[in-house]
Amino acid sequence: MPTHGFEHHDHKDCIDSGIASVEAQCGAQKLQLTPVRRRVMEILLIEHRALGAYEILDHLRTEGLGSQPPVAYRALDFLVSNGFAHKIERLNAFAACMHPGEHHAPAFLICKECDGVVETFCAPLLNEQAHDLGFKIERTVVEALGLCPNCQSDTV
Repeated sequence: MPTHGFEHHDHKDCIDSGIASVEAQCGAQKLQLTPVRRRVMEILLIEHRALGAYEILDHLRTEGLGSQPPVAYRALDFLVSNGFAHKIERLNAFAACMHPGEHHAPAFLICKECDGVVETFCAPLLNEQAHDLGFKIERTVVEALGLCPNCQSDTV
C-alpha cells in the first residue's frame, strides 16, 4: 500500500478521499460525525502533518467552532478511538490515518528536522509473532526517527 507525505501526490484527492472514507464509516457504524469532528479531520488532512491539540484549537477558534481545549480533545479522542487519526507519541501530536477502515499496525517515520510524519505499515512479522504466541495486539506504536528526503538534501 502506498504511503503519502514525503513524496509528491495529489493532495486534494488525499483530503477528499480521507473525508469520504470517514463519512462512509461513520454512516456504516452509526457514529456521529459532528461538524467539529469533521472539521478536525479536515484540518489534519489539509495540514498533512502531525498537529498538537492546541494548534488544532487555534484553527477551531479562528473558525468560531470552539475556544476551549476540551473541544479539540473530544474531537481528537473520537477520531483516534475510531481509527480515523493516530496519536504520535514522540511529538504529542495527532495525524490523520492514511488507511482508515483498514485493520493495520501503523508505523510512523518522523523527520527529526522538520517534524514531518509519514504513516506506513509495521512488518507483518510483528503480527505473525504475536499470533504464534497467542497474543492479540490491540494497539501498536512504532515510531522511527530520522531525516526525510527534503531535510537530507538540505544537509548535503
